[in-house]
Amino acid sequence: MRTGPVLGPVLGPVLGAALAGLALAAALLSAVWTPYDVGQVAIADKLQPPSAAHWLGTDHFGRDILSMAMLGAQSSMAVALAAVAMGLGLGVPLGLLAAARRGGWTDDLVMRGNDLVFAFPSLVIAILIAAVRGPSALNAIVAIGIFNIPVFARVTRGAALPIWVLDYIRAARLAGKGAALISLQHVLPNIAGLVIVQATIQFSLAILAEAGLSYVGLGAQPPTPSWGRMLAEAQTMVTLAPHAAVIPGLCILLTVLGLNLLGDGLRDALDPRLRVMR
Repeated sequence: MRTGPVLGPVLGPVLGAALAGLALAAALLSAVWTPYDVGQVAIADKLQPPSAAHWLGTDHFGRDILSMAMLGAQSSMAVALAAVAMGLGLGVPLGLLAAARRGGWTDDLVMRGNDLVFAFPSLVIAILIAAVRGPSALNAIVAIGIFNIPVFARVTRGAALPIWVLDYIRAARLAGKGAALISLQHVLPNIAGLVIVQATIQFSLAILAEAGLSYVGLGAQPPTPSWGRMLAEAQTMVTLAPHAAVIPGLCILLTVLGLNLLGDGLRDALDPRLRVMR
């Protein structure tokens, strides 16, 4: 669903960049400072509403929710970034290879492999990995990353195919350049914008996937905070302390919204057809 036209061609990307930047800033800041130590349990202060001492209140262990949310941003964004990097690092080369060998057995092998991976959602892959190796943030990265590989492979192949029939590609072939060199020098630079936009979208989806895996206990394990696990722990106390569930839910919502708005803005900026229409 496009959000850019609703908010305007400028306001949407700016708002998206602000929301995504705020989440990134919280994640980076939490690496060196948080208002409270989240490893310290204070039962006497449990389930306190937002106050001057605890701006976003406390959870059922008396831990500061603002500090938990900051560290949760670090955990969620680190997992999502690693998973997207895995998808980019493997999916883009596979897509370039399939486009270069279009119609051949290599193209068919890559595409059928993509179909096979798509048959197993990231949650199912995570459950399979957790059954063998146990739940952890690393296994969540692998599960989400495996699901990202065919996404980037399909996008890359689809964008690269029209380029392979252009005249300058034929000229490069006549000059003696091989398929690998043509892909790196001529094809990849022309589809880089689309790949970047797709990476932004996949990053937001990876944050959602990480939250879902943590919610069911397959992501980052205690004592590492995670937005998904904060939601899971607060669900039985919604009537007593609604802020404990609302805060991590808003963190996920606003971060994903920001990344989607930013992705819309990048697509509009990098797509020459949309620039001509404006």
